This record gives sequence, structure tokens and C-alpha cells, in this order.
Amino acid sequence: MPTPPARFWIEHLGLQPHPEGGWYRETYRSAHVYDPGPGNPVPAPRALATSIYYLLGQGDRSRLHVLQSDELWFYHAGEALAVHCFPPSGPAATLTLGTGANRGEVLQGLVPAGTVFGAIHPPGTSADAYTLVACVVAPGFDFRDFAYADPACLHPRFPAEAALIERLS
Repeated sequence: MPTPPARFWIEHLGLQPHPEGGWYRETYRSAHVYDPGPGNPVPAPRALATSIYYLLGQGDRSRLHVLQSDELWFYHAGEALAVHCFPPSGPAATLTLGTGANRGEVLQGLVPAGTVFGAIHPPGTSADAYTLVACVVAPGFDFRDFAYADPACLHPRFPAEAALIERLS
């Protein structure tokens, strides 16, 4: 069975352009509300969890950003996708979503709260390549705690990743 093109998923799932790049649609927002209390970096009140479909096509990128909540990524279809993570402490890491377990790819992975991250297709994929994933954020996603990363702040901590940081900015 041939793989449907990205346009099929965009239309079939009703995806819209995402501000950070790619295409998305929110599919779930918990009716239960979380109030983290004063002094917590997560704005209150907010849903316990949210979920979206997210599609990146060839040439799309999820620009470097940081959330104040954990984000779980679940692979659904298409090419493997590299999610590049720059944690508050420790080395940079790459979470590669896909079906190639023998190549280190995983079906799901976690980007912990406070981690700067972005995603891009591996070089050399075809012009019609895409990846379709789902992302679950807990506590739920809220644009109040979304921030783009400043590449100038990342370069001193991750000098070996300078070119990648620029590509994802």
C-alpha cells in the first residue's frame, strides 16, 4: 500500500499552519483543570493535558523553543524525524522518531519541561518527505508558556552544535 502524501494528511486531519513551523491541529484538551499554585513557572489555570497532530514536511522545521511542561512525541507516519534537544544541564541530545529501531529510532519519546528543542527532517530525504506525529503536553499546552529560544544563549553552552542551532532558529 503506497504511503499517502503530506497533502492527504493535511486535508484529512484538518491541519493548519503552526507558528513554529509545520502543520497541526489540537485533538484533545482535558476538561480537568490544573492550578500549579504561586511561584510555579506553568501559568494557571490550565488543562491537565493536551494533544495535537503535528506534521513536518520537507523543508519545514519546528523552530527552537521551550515549554514549561513535559512533551511526549508519538510517531505515526512518514520519514524518521530528528528532534534536537538542548537541556538546561547536560549535553545536547537527539530523539529520532521512526520505525527503524535498528537505527536507534523510537516510536515515542519525551522532551522534558525546560528543554530547548526543535525538529527537522534528516538531510537527504525526498522532496515529498514528511513526518506525522502526535504530541501530548502535560500540564496542557498554553501559548502563555511558549517561548522561542535565543540562539545567542545556546551557542556558549553548545558550541559544537552552532550550525544546527542556526538551522533550527
